[in-house]
Amino acid sequence: MKYARHFFLLFLAFLFYRANSQSIINASRLSGPVVLDGELEDEAWKAISPLPYKMQMPQFGTEPSEKAEVLLAYDEEYLYLGGKLCLSDPSYLRPTTFKRDASDGTTDYFGIIIDSYRDKENAVAFFTTPTGLRWDGVVWNDALREEDMSIDWNTFWDVATTHSDTGWFAEIRIPWSSLRFQDKDGEVVMGIISWWYIAAKNEVDIFPLIPLKWGSMSGWKPSRAQEFRFEGVRSSKPLYIAPYILGGLQQSFDLNEEETGYVKKREPSLEAGLDLKYGITSNLTLDLTVNTDFAQVEADDQQVNLTRFDLFFPEKRLFFQERASIFDFSFDGFNRLFYSRKVGINEDGDPVRIYGGARLVGRAGKFDLGFLNMQTAASEGLNPENFALLRLRRQAWNENTYLGGIFTNRMDFRGNYNTTWGMDGIIRPFGDEYLTARWAQSFENGKTNELFSLRPARAYLNWERRRYDGFNYKLSLSNAGEDYLPGMGFELRENYTSLEPRLAYGWLMGEGSKFLRVQAFLEGLWVENHGYEKTESALAAAGVQFETKKGWGGQSTLLMDHEYVADTFELSDEVAIPIGEEYDFFQASGFLYSPFTNLAGALVEYTVGQFYDGNLFSIGLSPRVKLSSHFELEGYYGYNYVRFPKRDQQLATHLARLKALYMLDTKFSIAAFLQYNSLDEVYAGNIRLRFNPQEGNDLYIVYNDLLNGNRKREVPHLPFTSARTVVVKYTYTFRL
Repeated sequence: MKYARHFFLLFLAFLFYRANSQSIINASRLSGPVVLDGELEDEAWKAISPLPYKMQMPQFGTEPSEKAEVLLAYDEEYLYLGGKLCLSDPSYLRPTTFKRDASDGTTDYFGIIIDSYRDKENAVAFFTTPTGLRWDGVVWNDALREEDMSIDWNTFWDVATTHSDTGWFAEIRIPWSSLRFQDKDGEVVMGIISWWYIAAKNEVDIFPLIPLKWGSMSGWKPSRAQEFRFEGVRSSKPLYIAPYILGGLQQSFDLNEEETGYVKKREPSLEAGLDLKYGITSNLTLDLTVNTDFAQVEADDQQVNLTRFDLFFPEKRLFFQERASIFDFSFDGFNRLFYSRKVGINEDGDPVRIYGGARLVGRAGKFDLGFLNMQTAASEGLNPENFALLRLRRQAWNENTYLGGIFTNRMDFRGNYNTTWGMDGIIRPFGDEYLTARWAQSFENGKTNELFSLRPARAYLNWERRRYDGFNYKLSLSNAGEDYLPGMGFELRENYTSLEPRLAYGWLMGEGSKFLRVQAFLEGLWVENHGYEKTESALAAAGVQFETKKGWGGQSTLLMDHEYVADTFELSDEVAIPIGEEYDFFQASGFLYSPFTNLAGALVEYTVGQFYDGNLFSIGLSPRVKLSSHFELEGYYGYNYVRFPKRDQQLATHLARLKALYMLDTKFSIAAFLQYNSLDEVYAGNIRLRFNPQEGNDLYIVYNDLLNGNRKREVPHLPFTSARTVVVKYTYTFRL
């Protein structure tokens, strides 16, 4: 019986291997030079066999509705992708934007996704449109969800396009020096995915053909890429030196000593700094920075917070982007051991000067390595601080299984410190089943700091089936001790245990249906706070989400919520939720969006129902319009109305955003961003001019303003503007 069981397990392993193995294709090497002009008329292209594209959506597995000839080739210096993308009707051509890294459903996209490490989990992507813009980004965690992709990563590559009434043509040229890989005797194997999105038809044609059973991110999954062998290719060790010079003027208003009025303060500045990027090996990259500046960063979106937890803002700074997934050590929700916005940004969201630092990321054999060390200056309420992080992960017995560890240390020059360490594992036992386990401990001055104690520890366990179609599920268990405090991390709650289940069933609809996919789900949350030994939060929700083949989509959810409020919970200066009480309430929420292929459209989201001991009505509208390929507008208006009849309290908030973008071409753009938040009664304005003649050479002119909407709400009356900044920054990159 014992031998029969062993044989059965070996047989299952063999079937799994056969189902997931694929042959490696020898990539075509160019026989001559290629002129990057978007024409594909060079003699060298004529010997290259096209990739066999198939339609992925809306009709999976059928022949593409439009003819495409897609050519993949290489030489000693570059990887090339060429596309002759024919259109049967001139109206199908969509050259609608010039924006760098545009996420725009109104325009065609054509490009390539490269798993250069061949780790089946991470990839870089390069895409273009009929206007010749450059879109580059990274995906990690095998593109499990949209949050596992970033467009803030940039590198050096070139593209040329042309178009006519019969279609458009594209040539993408990627230097091998811009890719991180491990070659062996001049040979390297990489995973490749290529697809063409036809906006006018909401169609995706792809190679290799990847099923839609993993949802909207199916076409990005590195684990489903076709492997290609490239011979005679050796990695290089590029050196990029990017000095910058910055000049600006900051104007602010501070209360005088008598607190009877505001005094204008102007601070001119002239600074310089340096960023250096060096490929230590083919797959280890060192970044050094001196007097780091982030003046070109877009402004954060204003938010209205109707929860009792801190708001989470995503990282937008380029320095932290490359292979950021290596540093990921996340628990449930936004909770994580490392949150890069802790470096160089204080709790109020204001920048803190960074004297300099170093960052090392890459892969050695089956090991992922990440190292970070940054030194910041003193700021209001903070001493000069040093931030250090070391992250190691190793690919284990299959391509999607990793074991790892992490160490962080935050300390100032007065002996205050916060140190954390952790161990984690992501295990794929079979199929689409994944088990994630993480353990972390924090230590800081003034506390007992017992090794392996549960008091300063964080534990997390999650089992999930990563599929969209059929049954899929998720069960997460998490615990945070009363002394756990990650000084470089982000935590919504303290001292609790939580359980989060989710069960769903999805359908990929057939050829005759107007729907593309539909999924019904049940999910819940239970949080027990150990400090006051009560259930802090509990909810149960049921809903359905859908997407049509024309591009419409939406979701509707009914939920029951239980909350215990132990600490001060203020919605505004006049409205607060009474503490020491338990609340049970019901809500309905959802959203609906129009096809992103249309030149004009909108997203509508809503929440209505009970809210603690009152009622809530919340609605958000996000319209967008493409006036031309050079000019686009995007807006948002959110309205929240909360009423508590028993306490005769009510609150109405308005949040509005307007973004305008003008693009002369792919090199010159002006973006304007105006926001209004009625809760804080402020207008926030941001104007950013960018001239980018080529990658690494940038001129930015940035203007920021914070205007007070109701100056008489305080005595003495507030100034017209609280802070105003004008900055000019120029960066030039030397490639050695």
